Amino acid sequence: MAKKIDKTNAARLLDRAKIEYSLIPYEVDENDLAAQHVAESLGEDIRTVFKTLVLSGDRNGYLVCVVPGNHEVDLKRAAKVSGNKKVEMIPMKELLPTTGYIRGGCSPIGMKKRFPTFIHSTCTEHEFIYISAGVRGLQIRIRPADLVATTEATIADISSPMDK
Repeated sequence: MAKKIDKTNAARLLDRAKIEYSLIPYEVDENDLAAQHVAESLGEDIRTVFKTLVLSGDRNGYLVCVVPGNHEVDLKRAAKVSGNKKVEMIPMKELLPTTGYIRGGCSPIGMKKRFPTFIHSTCTEHEFIYISAGVRGLQIRIRPADLVATTEATIADISSPMDK
């Protein structure tokens, strides 16, 4: 018998908005929370597994960047699209109190407050993308347009591929 998957806050918000999605569990490795591990566990292309990063801007406060797993946020581009002069990743200890989520389980949906959200432009190249469901070990498979709509995100070129 299949193990029942508990709905997360992000999933309940998608239900309420009548947005179609799937919850996809994967095996967590506490020593490897990287998107590459998640993609391999799901058997999916790393370019479809998006990670959620929270930054702080010098003018407009917190912002959320959702980028492909094989990318890193380009701080200059993120600053420009968010109306800041400078942005930086928030310290790990601020993630839970700011968003309600932990590292490796941070979803762009259902944070404590709604922050300006920017999703990398490559999301539109895929029928579905994967984002964290709000806990480690669970991803949401969702259409990019539905994610953009539910997070009121801006699609922007905010990241660049990581060097291997």
